[in-house]
Amino acid sequence: MAVTLLLAFNFPPQGGGIARWMGELALRYPAGSLPVSTGRHPGSEASDARFPQPIDHVPIRATRLRTIGGLVRWTTRAQALTRRWRPGFAWCAELKPAGYPARWLSARCGVPYGVIVHGTELLLLQAKVARSRFKRWTARELLGGAAVVVANSRWTGELARAVLDALDRPAVDVRVVPLGANPSHFRPGLDPGPVRNKYRLDGGPLLLTVSRLDWHKGIDTVIQALPAVRAAYPDARYAVAGIGPALPRFERLVAQLGLGEAVRFLGFVPDEELPALYNAADLYVGASRRVDLLAEGFGIAVVEASACGLAVVGGRSGGVPDAVREGETGILVDPDDPSALAGGITRLLADDELRRRMGAAGRRAVETYYNWDRVAADLLRIDREFRAS
Repeated sequence: MAVTLLLAFNFPPQGGGIARWMGELALRYPAGSLPVSTGRHPGSEASDARFPQPIDHVPIRATRLRTIGGLVRWTTRAQALTRRWRPGFAWCAELKPAGYPARWLSARCGVPYGVIVHGTELLLLQAKVARSRFKRWTARELLGGAAVVVANSRWTGELARAVLDALDRPAVDVRVVPLGANPSHFRPGLDPGPVRNKYRLDGGPLLLTVSRLDWHKGIDTVIQALPAVRAAYPDARYAVAGIGPALPRFERLVAQLGLGEAVRFLGFVPDEELPALYNAADLYVGASRRVDLLAEGFGIAVVEASACGLAVVGGRSGGVPDAVREGETGILVDPDDPSALAGGITRLLADDELRRRMGAAGRRAVETYYNWDRVAADLLRIDREFRAS
């Protein structure tokens, strides 16, 4: 059996889009063919039991894998796994820190590797290599040493090619693999009652965003658009599921605009409650935009909303246009313009039939393309193409 090693700083039970992607990949590779090398998190033992792959934990907290000492221990552990499993290929869940042990295995053991890139790290890398020879050398070794780079959207892919050109490594192959959702978990027709009661979401039209509370996610633009939306729909409300450092700024903005209970910050919502939460909403809003060196590489929550039959208003920025089929599953607007966002929202709230058609088209798109089965199949094909013979 062909074996591939997965080096992942981000892996369940850790939260976030990268960890979810890596977990879905581990579920779909042939059983026993994808040994996973990662750190240790609270709850790892219970989480590991659901995967059909061997999960090997470097015996330190996952956060320490970013330190020099942690990288040395991870590389040593990965080399021992390589001797045991004889992988023909390795995946890096992220450029750093997973690229360090992968580059070592490539140089010392002849294992080709693929780096999965997500967007924001490439913006940060561009800025760093422009002012540091050491960062440039490191980037050339880690990114330029890969057999293939896999991007989560066309925007991320173009950014990866630009970085590789700047590093004088234009020959590295860049492939684009848009992400997906689990259509059996995220689906329409679920009873939203318990979630509505728990989070006090009864009332008029409900707009929803599921996101980490960072400034580039565009949550502030939605808040600024809400007065215009409520001028047309006085009972319209906006719920945000997620945690993050920008919460105090968002709360101040809500207070400044006098929106009160019209905006609800739900905090962390468990994964098992998310499908019902999407079903409780009338419209999904994903207004991410670029802010300094932060941007949305794809937008997994957008396709999760589509899987649940929600029409989407998305930001025309970063990788979001790869998650929204404009005019089919949703509409795209300028995410920096509250009036444009309000116009998109009110247009869809005013047209129940259009909203229904877009939601149904979004569900079909997830069933036929934006799903983890297709994502895993794409990565397996790339794996077979680039692995050592």
